[in-house]
Amino acid sequence: MSAEVEVHLAWGAASHRGARRLLNEDRFLVSRSVFLVADGMGGHEAGEVASATAVDALRPLADLDVVTPDDVRTCLAVAQENVRAIVTDPGRGAGTTLTGVAVAEQDGVPYWLVINVGDSRTYHLSGGRLDQVSVDHSEVQEMVDAGLLTRGEALTHPRRHVVTRALGSRTEPRPDFWYVPIERHDRVLVCSDGLTGELSDERITEILLEHPDPQGAAERLVHEAIVAGGRDNITVVVVDATGVSGDTSGGSTAPRDREPGSAPAIDEDTLPREVRLQMGDPT
Repeated sequence: MSAEVEVHLAWGAASHRGARRLLNEDRFLVSRSVFLVADGMGGHEAGEVASATAVDALRPLADLDVVTPDDVRTCLAVAQENVRAIVTDPGRGAGTTLTGVAVAEQDGVPYWLVINVGDSRTYHLSGGRLDQVSVDHSEVQEMVDAGLLTRGEALTHPRRHVVTRALGSRTEPRPDFWYVPIERHDRVLVCSDGLTGELSDERITEILLEHPDPQGAAERLVHEAIVAGGRDNITVVVVDATGVSGDTSGGSTAPRDREPGSAPAIDEDTLPREVRLQMGDPT
């Protein structure tokens, strides 16, 4: 980060295997400049190894003060190669999603560099409003974009767990990047779909506003996702911009009344589309 630009961050993280899974195939990376969540696919000795392998490949980013898309691409290429090299049972395959933010800058101005491959999500909370920055790489998102499904229908569609991009797939994954200015009072949420499959965005927003401490917010989100059903592994990283030099913006995290979130009723594993086809999935 340039000498004239300084960003102060606070963060918290929590992860749980959920109420129905024997293993936690999620992994996360938190550091002074990088905050990532990986959701592994493929079961024991595949999904959990894939997510850990990807996070290890991205770990060099944590040594950088400022991260660029080229830095990320270099690490993702290593992650792709290493995940592809994982030996698995025939027909299973190893893969993982990856999403999160890194601290970047443009013309001396600090930015969040949002990174995404797959259907784990990165959100931005500012001025009491929660926006999903990442775009799901999933079949149901493609159908929503094409006008074939509503967002409500996508929550329970039988192919909602089929991702169209993942590290470890046969084709090189194309990461999405976005730049979002960092401002004081910003809060970023990075999570696996074990959270968003159980809690609505409205309930997630309420919890983030109710809990000013990022570790407390992360733990509460995981707890409520488990109570709501906990059908999948749940991983949450919450990052706060507590100060940005030269920034005079205000902000508020005033509590709001609670409402229970809604959740889909079907339990399914996330799988890359190519693996679903190999397994002869007719849906």
